[in-house]
Amino acid sequence: MAEKTHQAYPTAQENGYTRSDGESFVSEDELKRQKRIKLFAYIGIFIVFQIIVMTVFGLTVMKVKTPKARLGEISVQSLTSVPATPSFNTKFTTQIRIKNTNWGPYKFDAGTATFLYQGATIGKVDIPKSKAGMRSTKKINVEVSLNADALPSSSKLGSELSSGVLTLTSQVQLKGKVELMLIMKKNKNASMDCTIAFDLSSKTVKSLQCK
Repeated sequence: MAEKTHQAYPTAQENGYTRSDGESFVSEDELKRQKRIKLFAYIGIFIVFQIIVMTVFGLTVMKVKTPKARLGEISVQSLTSVPATPSFNTKFTTQIRIKNTNWGPYKFDAGTATFLYQGATIGKVDIPKSKAGMRSTKKINVEVSLNADALPSSSKLGSELSSGVLTLTSQVQLKGKVELMLIMKKNKNASMDCTIAFDLSSKTVKSLQCK
């Protein structure tokens, strides 16, 4: 009777396929370690992103700039001059513009626009208390009447009127506060220094420069 032969097969351990419990734990620990590394990396990226955002926010939105005051277009209603006297009278309308480039409103107190000839005051216009909104320009319509009555007799007005051009200056100094995020207030003064040249023959404004 033929003998049955039994073939011996290597065990799983002998083939090297069996994973021990220790190896399984090592693999799980490695996965956890990698997850922690990714988590810390994401946290680091988030922190860097927040720092960048706050820096940009601080340099743009939270940076307080000084508002500017300027004269708008001048419309001459009347303009007369007598070089021999010498004297002049003029009436015109214009706008006083307060430009606010901040990310919050600029509230300013009542003030005065002063008009001068060679440093001597020849007229004033009241500016009411008001507000220039966020990144906007407040426009205030005014009517101005000026004459030479207040000028000293030693002024060079006669020779200037004979030249056909009358040059005046206008100044404004407004006190106010810029408000940001409803929590931050900073004092800022809006100022203006404009030079106006009138053409006496055409009775128009030859030039208007503000700084």
